[in-house]
Amino acid sequence: MFVNFLTTAIRFSATFLYGSTGEIIIEKGGHLNLGIPGIISVGAAVGCIFEYYLVKAMGTSVPALLILIPLLMTMISGALMGLLYSFLTVTLRANQNVVGLAMTTFGVGLAGYLISDIQAEMAIIARASKFFRDMFAVQSDNWFVQIFLSHGVLVYLAIIIAIVVQIILSKTRVGLNLRAVGENPATADAAGINVTKYKYVSTCIGCAISAVGGLFCVMDYMGGNWEYVLEGFGWLSIALVIFTLWRPALSILGSIVFAGLYILAFGYIEGISFAQTEIIKMLPYLVTVLVLSISSMLNKKNTQPPAALGVSYFREER
Repeated sequence: MFVNFLTTAIRFSATFLYGSTGEIIIEKGGHLNLGIPGIISVGAAVGCIFEYYLVKAMGTSVPALLILIPLLMTMISGALMGLLYSFLTVTLRANQNVVGLAMTTFGVGLAGYLISDIQAEMAIIARASKFFRDMFAVQSDNWFVQIFLSHGVLVYLAIIIAIVVQIILSKTRVGLNLRAVGENPATADAAGINVTKYKYVSTCIGCAISAVGGLFCVMDYMGGNWEYVLEGFGWLSIALVIFTLWRPALSILGSIVFAGLYILAFGYIEGISFAQTEIIKMLPYLVTVLVLSISSMLNKKNTQPPAALGVSYFREER
């Protein structure tokens, strides 16, 4: 039972890990993007649409293309959503919270509209989902292999991206400049850093990564089935950013904790009511509030968000 639980939690955690890693990149640049739930939804819908037409056109004879093309288009759709968000919040200086919430509403609605034409034929997409689950997965009765080596390609990609982002943010000049923009854009601007460029690029890259979480959830975890729960997973991804104190590497463990808490009520605890199930699903949010409260009381710089998070930068006021 425990091996199965931990294996499922690690697999499911990729949904949150993509979303939180992308959001950390965005927030390090000083932007709070509450549009992540909508971006995840759009990414899933776009990836499914391309998957559908690829399978209809060429069948399942080339598994690599059935993964790479939908993945690429998902990231492009996420980047375009990030570009829209950047235009509104960086160029037009609109309120970040309002824009983010509007993009969540827009993204969820757009995803529902895009998927509506093929939702009755999701069985076609399900034929290709096995490649997402099985590529690089090792089948064995050994508990170690089951827990750590039995996952699909997108699970390992999520971990690799989180580690690479952590290295870039903490060990490279690009990461240092991005953190400077998020902490004090006026000082960064005075030092010759192109604040607008860093904000645009970091937001687009972050949104592209976050969008993959939606594709993974549908094509790997759900086996090619579409369910309207992606918005909730997006909010959990944002909560995970706070839970892990804006550290992508820590998000790897944090996402497993969130996934484990979320799935705990689904067959792992016997005899619980519907109300108790909903309470258990709230645990990730409650844990996040606890971590936020503790970090606020400690008031240490390395446990706090970027100083300019959510604040629009006006160069004329520098």
